[in-house]
Amino acid sequence: MQPVRVVSGRAVPLDRSDVDTDQIIPSDWLKQVERTGFEKGLFSEWRDDPGFVLNDERFAGANILIGGPNFGVGSSREHAVWAIQQGGFDAVISPRFGDIFRNNSTKNGLVPVVVSPELGRQLLDAVEGDPTLDFTVDVERRLLEVPALGISEPFPLDDSTRERFVEGLDDIGLSLRHEEAIGSFERTRPSWMPASAV
Repeated sequence: MQPVRVVSGRAVPLDRSDVDTDQIIPSDWLKQVERTGFEKGLFSEWRDDPGFVLNDERFAGANILIGGPNFGVGSSREHAVWAIQQGGFDAVISPRFGDIFRNNSTKNGLVPVVVSPELGRQLLDAVEGDPTLDFTVDVERRLLEVPALGISEPFPLDDSTRERFVEGLDDIGLSLRHEEAIGSFERTRPSWMPASAV
């Protein structure tokens, strides 16, 4: 994955709570073999409504999604994260994330920003009123900033997850940090052991 140090841009207010992964990307889309094209399925059942926020031209080009409480609950599917990313979003802000969705996000480079319920409500209302507001999600400093609102709030991100983002490390990248030790082990392993797949 690519390093993610700072995400800057505008936001979309998805003022709904308990958004589950089936609403993010309906199960029909899980039959795809390739890991591309999921943006077409992003909130596809809601996109049929002309009044749905992602159909509002005022928010075109926004790269930060603001959700209500309990965003990404429900079944485990990385496809939900892929759909959000392929839909043009680099970060999601919510008072609470489903644990599996949050974990999938951090392993795929989508920044989950946890805020208080009060700040979440303030941000949803502010962006609805002014779609041009500028946001900065600073992963290195673990800070959410909205200068026009005077907001500079820390958000929780453990050290190892922060390092993954900043260094651009997915699970394979973390394993490859030990490439020399793995190679050394493979070169010295007894010949009677099954052959390695590497």
